[in-house]
Amino acid sequence: MDDIRLLIDFGSTFTKVVAVDLDKVEVVATARVPSTVESDITVGLGEALKKIEENTGIGDLEEREALACSSAAGGLRMVCAGFVPELTSKAANLAALGAGAKVIGCYSHKLTQQEIEEIEAASPDIVLLSGGTDGGDEQVIIHNASMVSRTGRAISNVIIAGNKTACDEIRAIFRDNSKNVLYTSNVMPEIGVLDVAPCNKEIRDLFMRNIIEAKGIARAKAIIKDVIMPTPSAVLEAARLIADGYGDAGGFGDLIVIDVGGATTDVHSIAQGKPARPDTIIAGLHEPYEKRTVEGDLGLRYNLDRLLELVKERETPPNFDAIVKGFHEGKLPQTGEEKACHLLLSCLTMEVAVSRHAGRIEVVYGPTGETLVQHGKDLTHIKTVIGTGGPVVFSGNRREILEHALFREDNPFVLKPRDPDLYIDEQYILYAVGLLSQVEPEKALNLARKYLKRI
Repeated sequence: MDDIRLLIDFGSTFTKVVAVDLDKVEVVATARVPSTVESDITVGLGEALKKIEENTGIGDLEEREALACSSAAGGLRMVCAGFVPELTSKAANLAALGAGAKVIGCYSHKLTQQEIEEIEAASPDIVLLSGGTDGGDEQVIIHNASMVSRTGRAISNVIIAGNKTACDEIRAIFRDNSKNVLYTSNVMPEIGVLDVAPCNKEIRDLFMRNIIEAKGIARAKAIIKDVIMPTPSAVLEAARLIADGYGDAGGFGDLIVIDVGGATTDVHSIAQGKPARPDTIIAGLHEPYEKRTVEGDLGLRYNLDRLLELVKERETPPNFDAIVKGFHEGKLPQTGEEKACHLLLSCLTMEVAVSRHAGRIEVVYGPTGETLVQHGKDLTHIKTVIGTGGPVVFSGNRREILEHALFREDNPFVLKPRDPDLYIDEQYILYAVGLLSQVEPEKALNLARKYLKRI
């Protein structure tokens, strides 16, 4: 086993390591230990590597080639500001999410002093400014750049991804400013046209160059070849590879990945999402082929208050409130009652998160009769749904949880998958597949095929 690759995820709660034998394309060992982000992140990494060495007998792990992703210290935290909420503001939000960021604020129109103070208090890693199609409105993004230029040290990184005509004036605004300002292509160069790839790249590059230093992850550089991307971005890269395939090796086709966590639930879809019926009109911005949404109020530990609101009209198991309080304190389900409560919350989280991600149909009546209007992606045709995250992977009722991601006849206007194959990321390796895809895409695809478990 000479060609061992270490794939590492520095999470806020756990540091996870997957050791892969690239010759055999198989997982040799995995380790999952509490993260030590607040003290020295390398301590937790060292404990994980020690576990792998004990389980496999493989030595000198610190000298093996390693790749890593991170969501530690809050992940990549961004604020977006655009012009029209459903156009440039939404485009900026999609660009940030597609790069693996956690969007902690999204603003539209000209920023007010109160909003600037809110942004400063949030202390984001990056502020992304968009606004105006190329040759369109200039005033909003210029105004917002001027407001951001006067902020203090809480805002140090700014990306400009709006009307190219405004860039010269914005450069003048930041000319004698200490902020790190980057310029990239307009995320919406024309009305209804989305171009987020260049912005995604700038966000990821900035994450690698600067932000990992601020989060203390750079201390692990002696072991790691590189921190390539934020963890959600690694999962999205894995989803794209599994969907599209590589070279002559075909993929699974259009799919959804749902990652249920303690604080958030991420949903990734790889699909065009075009209307199933030719007489349907698409409203608003055409959404990207690779789409990620983050439900910050849906988590099985830190956001239980919101889940309790959503569960009010449903029948709950005995002692529900007391048991859920224990979950909030970090208790894992052990008894039959606890598992029943956890299952209910997991199913609810899955149902709501995918419903928010999927598109919907609206019936509009006009002079010519009935018209179907589609908002967002039509995911009814998708044939693969992959579940990951602790509440799904470690549940004894995985299929029941994943079935709550599916289309429901009693709610036919929400365009969720009708009849997909269901898979579980049983070995918790999707992030590893995404990392490995950057250097060994064919082997990464084979790894996914081998370890994703159909249920």
